[in-house]
Amino acid sequence: MAVEHSAPPGPIRLRTRGRDAAPVLPQPRGPLSHAVIDALAGRPPAGAAPATAGDAASADPYGDDLQLALHVCYELHYRGFSGVAPDWEWDPELLRLRGALETVFLDALRTDTGSTRPDAPDPRDAAGARRPGGRGHGRPPEPAAQRPAGEPVPPENDGGARAELENVLDGLLVEPADDGTGVAGHLRDAGQWWQLLEHAAHRSVYHLKEADPHAFVIPRLRGRAKTALVAVEHDEYGGGRPDRIHAGLYADLLEDLGLDPSYGAYVDAAPAPMLATVNMMSCFGLRRSLRGALVGHFAAAEITTAPAARRMVRALDRLGAGPRARLFYTEHIEADAVHEQVLRHDVIGGLLADEPELAADVTFGVRATGLLEDRLAAHLLGAWRARPPRTSLRRPLTAAPPRG
Repeated sequence: MAVEHSAPPGPIRLRTRGRDAAPVLPQPRGPLSHAVIDALAGRPPAGAAPATAGDAASADPYGDDLQLALHVCYELHYRGFSGVAPDWEWDPELLRLRGALETVFLDALRTDTGSTRPDAPDPRDAAGARRPGGRGHGRPPEPAAQRPAGEPVPPENDGGARAELENVLDGLLVEPADDGTGVAGHLRDAGQWWQLLEHAAHRSVYHLKEADPHAFVIPRLRGRAKTALVAVEHDEYGGGRPDRIHAGLYADLLEDLGLDPSYGAYVDAAPAPMLATVNMMSCFGLRRSLRGALVGHFAAAEITTAPAARRMVRALDRLGAGPRARLFYTEHIEADAVHEQVLRHDVIGGLLADEPELAADVTFGVRATGLLEDRLAAHLLGAWRARPPRTSLRRPLTAAPPRG
């Protein structure tokens, strides 16, 4: 198939569909996303999707086509799309194609984080069964012996993986006290209003469903880890107050900045580096075999959020944003400082007390998060610091003027 570049020309108009409106299917960006989107738009969930595992195997794992195709597949597990039958969520042929896309993505993440594990279950099999010729060449690894929750892991069974994880987590806490090298630091010190709006549009792909990918892991945990993670999710979902749900606070931020708060409004504008950060969460959350990686990702996100949120508050104040935009980040400064400790000591600690063999997967989740966030930051700053500066989105926003 020939690659198609089908992004509509011209700027994005700030047109609100309403917060509760179902998202619309995005425009395809190549043969894989074209196959998925055409199938969802044009026929009921029956028969084979017109793309194969072979097509996926040759795709760029971080490219627009594969990442959009994955995003559309995953979105069927969230809100779906306007006019698309809900039963597509479990269509066998679409799941088979998604599994092939995930293989390419996961293999790249493991290679680029130095986390390749030849003994791991083959990610090509989304159902967990083995296929002849797959990695492992036979039966999946024997499950580790169960131990009572909270019982220490015998040192001879740790294999250094737990120590490596602790070092990786400790590294997340080490940053310059006034870091201005990242995206939030740039926006605080030198960012322009249009760059602030672009940042908000990028992040809307995740924040309008904030915490939802992490909820998939709840039934896959037990004991202390489950209790602690549910406590964090309870805060993310507003602590019993619908007006404080973090996704709703982000919609408020978008409205305060003059942007569209509709769910999925900026997916068409979001480039592959942004889609990849959210696809990673969905991939980890939907695969029970990657529950450790999802916990590692969640911990990394919570540990690094509060410092970045402080810089964003200063950026919003400097650029004249309103109180609803500011509230989203001040809420995260307070909440995530507590969540950091809960994730590290209770969620990760509880998980590894129950399943010590998952330490390497937790480390993988931390490192994959850092890898994809670094790629996104390089994309944003590369565009904004270019001479002349250029949009970091696939299409520029038509923005409201800055507040004076």
